[in-house]
Amino acid sequence: MDGEAAGPSIALRSSATSLPVPGGESEVFLSFRGPDSRRTFTDFLYTNLNDAGVRTFRDDNELRKGEEIGPEFLEATRESSISIPIFSKNYASSKWCLRELAQMVDCKRSTGQLILPIFYDVEPSDVRHQSGSYEEAFRKHGTCFDGCTVMKWKEALKEVGELKGWRVNKEADGHQGELVKTIVQTVSLNLKKKYMVTIDNLVMMDDHLNEMMRLLNVGLNDVRIVGIHGMGGIGKTTVAKSIYNKLLGDFKNCCSFLADVRENVKQYKDKGIVDLQNQLLNDTLKPPPRITNVNDGIDAIRRRFFNKKVFIVLDDVDEKSQFDWLVGNRDWFGSGTRIIVTTRNKHVLNILEVNETYEPPSMTLDQSLQLLSIHAFRKKLPPIDFRSISRKVASVTAGLPLALEVIGSFLSDKPKTVWEDTLKKLEKIPDHKVLEILRVSYDVLTHEQKQIFLDIACFFYWGG
Repeated sequence: MDGEAAGPSIALRSSATSLPVPGGESEVFLSFRGPDSRRTFTDFLYTNLNDAGVRTFRDDNELRKGEEIGPEFLEATRESSISIPIFSKNYASSKWCLRELAQMVDCKRSTGQLILPIFYDVEPSDVRHQSGSYEEAFRKHGTCFDGCTVMKWKEALKEVGELKGWRVNKEADGHQGELVKTIVQTVSLNLKKKYMVTIDNLVMMDDHLNEMMRLLNVGLNDVRIVGIHGMGGIGKTTVAKSIYNKLLGDFKNCCSFLADVRENVKQYKDKGIVDLQNQLLNDTLKPPPRITNVNDGIDAIRRRFFNKKVFIVLDDVDEKSQFDWLVGNRDWFGSGTRIIVTTRNKHVLNILEVNETYEPPSMTLDQSLQLLSIHAFRKKLPPIDFRSISRKVASVTAGLPLALEVIGSFLSDKPKTVWEDTLKKLEKIPDHKVLEILRVSYDVLTHEQKQIFLDIACFFYWGG
């Protein structure tokens, strides 16, 4: 039966690239038919896997010479933990794709390598039974290759076609961005990586990373604390995740990303603190001590990290006490340690006496338009007939990445009439999802600050 429609929660094994992968062996191998998806889905998936810190080998079979599988391909296949064949209508017409697939199946049988198929514009049954365009491709192969080779290819297609995979046009209501996010999360989970998935905000990220690398100055042997501050939705956490992924290798995986510190402490009190302390210890120590109360956790962190070089991110801190419970004092850590603190409240960073601070700048209108288009149309520029209204929608978001993501995703695949209605509402009040998220910045204010905020808002409203 064709139960393969449901997205799998299984592990993957694969690898792909025509060039050596920086930083060592590849972890994921992508096999695809270049003209079908190289510049669309495959490129999107490859980029986001790499952004998540997954070493990915992308084999462009269109650039291959000769008949034999080269040593770099064999090495990449053996090294990879996950293989991802992207089946398209013309996949079976390529002898290189079929050879890659047969090699994947051999590795699956001999080493337990895992395969996750993606059905780009074909049905699993076409792959499994070699029907449709696959049937025509094998008619041609039958005149050019011996029977044993053709049979091996058919057996590989049958075996992989029976595995659970994703059908691109049937998952996440056809939203390829959401599907790619799911695939990257599955890959990261099965590789048991500490990588943080960051595929939402690709605009300006190089600028953010360059500035953060300058502020962190990893080459120095001091213990350095860098703060990232700004209002909710500006992109603080996305920047922190991206720089975290970039520096994992520099700290030999002795790293920990502690997310939602403020909310964990607010909602779970002492238990939330202890859970975060245990996560920090589990992420960075082998074997980790198990602590059951806050004071024991503070003592364990102070004792066990002495002279140890680590990289820690405390995401969304709003009080100094939260910092004290988790990292305490820079003297607790070894030379070369780097700590990042994200917060909406810059005053917290002043109290902590951090070395450097960074406030992600608001996006320009062109950058906002690009991010909106990525989420609404899955490309960097809107279609010509949507360009004018897209620019108007982008202009009312105040350059907030989170607002652009939410609004863009909502408007994806919607007719222009919905865009026009949404624009009218946004000109009066932000989309309710954005407002709900951004309200967090308001909720953390004191009563007096809220009254001042209200006075200022009324002043601009009545004065405008």
